[in-house]
Amino acid sequence: MLPFLARRLIVAALVALAVSAVAFGLMFVSGDPAVVLAGQAGRAQDVELIRHAYGLDRPIPLQFLSWIGNAFAGNFGTSLYFNLPVAPIITERLSVTLVLGSAAFLLALVVAVPLGILASLKPGGTLDRIALMLAVLGQAIPSFWLGLILIVVFGVWYGLVPISGTESWQGYILPVVVLSYYAMPALMRLTRAGMIDVLTADYIRTARAKGASQPRVLLVHALRNAVLPLVSLAAVQFGLMLSGSIVIESVFAINGLGRLAWESLLRSDLPVVQAIILILSLIYVTLTTVADLINAWLDPRLRSA
Repeated sequence: MLPFLARRLIVAALVALAVSAVAFGLMFVSGDPAVVLAGQAGRAQDVELIRHAYGLDRPIPLQFLSWIGNAFAGNFGTSLYFNLPVAPIITERLSVTLVLGSAAFLLALVVAVPLGILASLKPGGTLDRIALMLAVLGQAIPSFWLGLILIVVFGVWYGLVPISGTESWQGYILPVVVLSYYAMPALMRLTRAGMIDVLTADYIRTARAKGASQPRVLLVHALRNAVLPLVSLAAVQFGLMLSGSIVIESVFAINGLGRLAWESLLRSDLPVVQAIILILSLIYVTLTTVADLINAWLDPRLRSA
């Protein structure tokens, strides 16, 4: 297990380094950062002062090393729009996005996994058809459209829940439902497909012949092997929920990290954009690494891969 862990951590570190380089490179996408910061009315003297103040007159490798060192120390620079340190801004918004994404992810798992297991018991049956229909609808309906429909029905018509903001826990209900519905189809279909394959295996028939109960066969013998690809997909889906929550946060007026990213792009607030990309990418790399370790623990054969 230790050699596998070491290899996986090395790969994760290399990916994180590559992501850091991409995030740093955003500063130069629109040209000379000093010229961009000075604006159209900036003079040559202003550009030189800005270049010296921000250390842009140093070689790019040294700038990258300085930026990545400060970033991993929690210093992401100063926001060009708010004129405040980036770290507190990110921390405040990240907590909202983590709550939203975590709640939606747990709801998706609680609904999709049992539904996939039940659908696999009788492929082609009524429950299986209903589950597949829900999966197709989940993939076909745009999340922003579903969010607007739920706002109109449950927020405007019946007034059951708030239609925007997160001042109370009720404000999370609609965005959590919409965000989880986006992830349910893939989780349910993969659970169903994995269980159908596993339930035809010889060891499952042996377990049943020995008198094992149906719940034990499903949850102990079958699900342990069927869950391997689900763990990897779940990590990816959780990462996508965090990074792709910009639409949901915009629809429900939630001041999370996704909305901050969109606003920062419109304002050309590059330090904030860089920090968001780096943080979300590192979260994604961490999730996939943890998923690989869990799979290696569940299936020892993967440790030699």
